[in-house]
Amino acid sequence: MKGKLEPSERQKLIEEGKNLKEGLVTLEEDLLKLTDELQKEAQSIPNMTHPDVPVGGEDASTLRKMVGEPRKFSFPIKDHAQLGKDLDLFDFDAAAEVSGSKFYYLKNEAVLLEMGLVNWAVSEVMKRGFTPLTTPEIVRSSVVEKCGFQPRGTNTQVYSIEGGDQCLIGTTEIPLGGIHMDSILLESSLPLKYVAFSHCFRTEAGAAGTATRGLYRVHQFSKVEMFVLCRPEESDSFHQELIEIEESLYSSLGLHFKTLDMASEDLGAPAYRKFDVEAWMPGLERYGEISSASNCTDYQSRRLGIRFRPESSSSSPRKGKGNSAPTQFVHTLNATACAVPRMIICLLENYQQEDGSVIIPEILRPFMGGLHVISYKYK
Repeated sequence: MKGKLEPSERQKLIEEGKNLKEGLVTLEEDLLKLTDELQKEAQSIPNMTHPDVPVGGEDASTLRKMVGEPRKFSFPIKDHAQLGKDLDLFDFDAAAEVSGSKFYYLKNEAVLLEMGLVNWAVSEVMKRGFTPLTTPEIVRSSVVEKCGFQPRGTNTQVYSIEGGDQCLIGTTEIPLGGIHMDSILLESSLPLKYVAFSHCFRTEAGAAGTATRGLYRVHQFSKVEMFVLCRPEESDSFHQELIEIEESLYSSLGLHFKTLDMASEDLGAPAYRKFDVEAWMPGLERYGEISSASNCTDYQSRRLGIRFRPESSSSSPRKGKGNSAPTQFVHTLNATACAVPRMIICLLENYQQEDGSVIIPEILRPFMGGLHVISYKYK
């Protein structure tokens, strides 16, 4: 406006501009505080719930499927902790001295069993069109929060790294959710289907007693996880696909298990619907959860900023313009292909023999160097 205004008028505008600049700094500081408060409030709001989900506590969960029957034994059976001790497969005492309670060393055939289970699970899921990955096992706390988990607080299951903003992952879905964070994906690239191996770390605060002894509830474990990013209208069908893959895997191992449609109070914040698989563990004399499959709809993708742009229909081209269709958030789903310690429990307890040995299921033998049986090392 120089040359068009009187110097006094121009000076007033200059002063006003300075005031606006100072006011803008204050507003930006307020916006950051408000955004942080909004994020904290949003974290207390769970996902919506599928209309077919049973309402109530865990006891209200409904049976989706029952596979097989409990094995009948003609001899006194042992639990996996005793089998592992007798067959020299675990060392909990040394691990407790080195790391603390609920850690363990795997030894001898148990090492081959872990590696065999991981390779078997990854190879089987890859046959269904999943891309294999290994993931970081340390992530930023903000990514944990955006996936719907609480990295801080007295009851958190997450190990936080002191002096920084990073955590150890409690589940592989967290780094899998973050891999496309703040991205706009091509619609033609969907669905994206991943199968990933990682170690997971959980504080297991409050866990104690005979129901959690041995390998059942530990601080560190290996896991093979499936993860899907898809169009919103496809997530229900992919949820069915994931649970069917899990059921197929555990059936091929000859396990007796049941699949549950989990009740509303048992759903974590991100889950729209969740199916759990509980396998019979004869040594523990109960069913134990070995996997779950969750449809998280757009709960995680909204927080992580994962979108796709629908491709224009060829029947209605827009001349002179690129594809200006508004973006949509993808839906995310996760499912456990193999949580190694719990699978080891199932195999040892269900395949134990009267002489104390354990038979290896036929489908795993090629992944364990042809090993057929785990026998005593010493007379």
